[in-house]
Amino acid sequence: MELHLTKKPSNVIIITGFPGVSLVGTITTKFLLDKLDTEAIGHIHSEELIPVVAVHKGEVIRPLGIFYNKQYNLVIVQALSGILGLEWQIAHVMEKLSKELKAKEIINIESAVGFEGQISTFYYTANKERKKQFEQIQLEEMKEGVIMGATSALLLNENSIPMSTIFAKTHSNLPDYEAAAKMIDVLDKILKMKLDYKPLMEKAKRFEAELKNLMEQTQKKEGKKSSELSYLG
Repeated sequence: MELHLTKKPSNVIIITGFPGVSLVGTITTKFLLDKLDTEAIGHIHSEELIPVVAVHKGEVIRPLGIFYNKQYNLVIVQALSGILGLEWQIAHVMEKLSKELKAKEIINIESAVGFEGQISTFYYTANKERKKQFEQIQLEEMKEGVIMGATSALLLNENSIPMSTIFAKTHSNLPDYEAAAKMIDVLDKILKMKLDYKPLMEKAKRFEAELKNLMEQTQKKEGKKSSELSYLG
């Protein structure tokens, strides 16, 4: 796995959003790229990555792209490709990226399942300053849990750079725009970006309505098929 950089801004905060449950990290980073003025400053290359690209603002976005926002001095790592089996390599290249850019902190966007009710957000950090800030915005600390994937590999290297992880507990493997909106809300409060997360909430409502309509149509078809089978039987 190779790191390629065309620019090296320093003293940045790095935000990562690797594909996981409900694609919360991917949706969150895409929203940031859409709303902030960013430029591509590099990418992470590996022939083991799934060869997938996206076109954004007339430009090709690589499977693991690195973008820079000057206004808030942020570097956003967006992953379009699945990274299953490459977690340790990702952790090593992220450590290299943080050293190259003299990063102040890495903020990981992560998701987890296994709850009922409203979507909720939690944090984990050993960074005392960030912990105090999370407490000020009344974000609950995650004290028990199991973390897997790239985030866990990164956390095992957290002694090399200050690191924080924000979790959104979701209830589905489907894309969760509401959870991503809550992530944007948290990031907005701690980084003072003044971003409006309402478009994600509206998208969540539309997605839920479309999904409900699809399920109703499926149930009707299954019911019709069942009655036909009963008649034939």
